[in-house]
Amino acid sequence: MLGSSTTRGAAVTGAENRTVRVAGRHRESDGVVSLELVAADGGRLPDWTPGAHVDLVLPGGHTRQYSLCGDRWEAHRYRVAVLREPAGRGGSAWVHDRLAVGDEIGLGGPRNNFPLVPAPRYLFVAGGIGITPILPMITTADLLGADWALLYGGRTRASMAFTRELAVHGDRVRIVPQDEHGLLDLPGFLGRPTPDTRVYGCGPAPLLAALAETTAGWPSHTVRTERFVPRATGPVRDTAFAVHLARRGTEVTVPPGRSVLDAVADAGVDVLSSCRQGTCGTCETTVLAGEPDHRDSVLDDDERAAADCMLVCVSRSVGPRLVLDL
Repeated sequence: MLGSSTTRGAAVTGAENRTVRVAGRHRESDGVVSLELVAADGGRLPDWTPGAHVDLVLPGGHTRQYSLCGDRWEAHRYRVAVLREPAGRGGSAWVHDRLAVGDEIGLGGPRNNFPLVPAPRYLFVAGGIGITPILPMITTADLLGADWALLYGGRTRASMAFTRELAVHGDRVRIVPQDEHGLLDLPGFLGRPTPDTRVYGCGPAPLLAALAETTAGWPSHTVRTERFVPRATGPVRDTAFAVHLARRGTEVTVPPGRSVLDAVADAGVDVLSSCRQGTCGTCETTVLAGEPDHRDSVLDDDERAAADCMLVCVSRSVGPRLVLDL
């Protein structure tokens, strides 16, 4: 949901946000700044695991999701990195141009839709700002004594963040600027699938598409990716459907062009939500009956096949009726 995700949405709905203060700000590469965040009251921040992200709640109603990329054992400090988005809607520009050390902002989370599972061997693939969720994964793999390697690409060497930090790992890390070496050699890096290897990838859509093509023959559970933006998929059903709210005992109609999230909100049921684009996982809801039409970028193939949950901000219904645990 999202390594230093460019996901955009409204402020976190129904969440208990905390206030954090910017304790540090550092230029990591061309177009990337990192922020060190501490609780405004000086207290401990919630624990997190590699792959987790937080919501930054900025002035003007901007909420953005960014991967935590610092030391997970540092209980009082978070680190995130923000890529300036020239074609964005203003959130990253505000961070780059106006957010200063000492300023306070809202923070929601952390949440983790991209968890690192135990394995003897990891192959990490990162593109651009997609390096952020991978950094704490590498640290954890080292602590666990696992074998690992990283293939890290970017447009130019100057645009690639945290390369100095990664240099301590020697030849386990392959830095591949596109203007110097071309596109990443995924087949050469990944090789053949082995039972003990897990692949984690984060980056722009073309990289993830190439990674999916390269690993098409791998068992589905061995490859995990995190997207910056939602998958471009159309709904299976282009007509209205009913959603029965099991706890409330009422039923609502979801017309074409309106989300389940908004339809149930009209019925007086608030669901925790953030990105509204199916990339952060905040609005995941249990499905008691019916078949969801999954249109998110969070759930894996096994979770989709189970059909027992859905992201109500974007996903819809295959059939005429769904029953949700709401």
